[in-house]
Amino acid sequence: MKKKKLGFFLVPALALMLTACGGGGTTEEAPEAGGEAAAPAGETKVIRAGIGLNDQHPQYLGLLRFKELVEERTEGAIEVQTYHSGQLGDDRTMTEGLQLGSQEVTIPSTAPIANFVPEYSLFDFPFLFPSEEVADTVLDGEMGQRFLDMLPAQNLVGLAYWENGFRNLTNDVRPVASAEDMKGLKIRTMENELHLEAFRALGANPTPMAFTELFAALQQGTVDGQENPYATIYLQKYQEVQDHVSNTQHIYSPFVFLMSKTFFDGLTPEQQEIVQVAAVEAGQYQRELNREANNQYLADLQEEGMTFTEISEEARQEMVDLIAPVLEKYAERIGEDLVQEMYDAIEAAQQ
Repeated sequence: MKKKKLGFFLVPALALMLTACGGGGTTEEAPEAGGEAAAPAGETKVIRAGIGLNDQHPQYLGLLRFKELVEERTEGAIEVQTYHSGQLGDDRTMTEGLQLGSQEVTIPSTAPIANFVPEYSLFDFPFLFPSEEVADTVLDGEMGQRFLDMLPAQNLVGLAYWENGFRNLTNDVRPVASAEDMKGLKIRTMENELHLEAFRALGANPTPMAFTELFAALQQGTVDGQENPYATIYLQKYQEVQDHVSNTQHIYSPFVFLMSKTFFDGLTPEQQEIVQVAAVEAGQYQRELNREANNQYLADLQEEGMTFTEISEEARQEMVDLIAPVLEKYAERIGEDLVQEMYDAIEAAQQ
């Protein structure tokens, strides 16, 4: 890996980040485990699409748009049943369901996918993407497709990238303006080793935990804080059990629209094209909603009593320096050439 180039890129990327970043529907009751495979040709095929977030989140509203597009364009030959709030399980459970053919669609962040495809850990390098616009260019381009092409080997098909957004830190102990303020805080993270090691390097005490367990853990004091985009923080009502929010923007987190390969392969070529295009179109709609929501929900969090703390450029650069050894370690695991190609793609997207 060209270490000098990697280190050189992080500093201007951080500076750019500072300047560039700032529903409803009918839900079916959750089916029993071990559903049937796709129906034979000529019968209505059912897509059970589940997510962990609630029915007010832009992700679920995007899923409803996907449902509308698919059912309309297939003239009812494919029915999309939508499940929110972890009704079908957490991200890992639902992804395993896709592999087994007992579920058809889920839309996890990239972090849980790294448990199945280690190369996806690259998306969770802190401070990788400097802005949403750069992320769009890279994810919708050749580099993003390269990662989607890794999924079929796991009996998964990646149809599109949606958006979770920049992750920010909350806690109920003290304002966090620097890495020093993180020391000793028990922070819930996703079940992802890179996240755990990065937060340890920042001095925190990270605790992996399923998303569906998080509110109760915050309420009971099992953990002091968590990290998620503003929309998730607000819609999951973490402001009821957290006092402080900081714009760490430490990771830009995409969602990946996953479909069971077993189910996808059972569709006609025309139906495959319909679900592919619908996933992309619904994803573009979801990104727009998500960005509007994140801006609004930060204001709402403050109105409802959370203390907002701005992270300075100097403090963010200190965080970069602290986690640099972790990134070097994972670059070797993932493949230094692949990591460098990602940074090259990000650099090119800024020009």
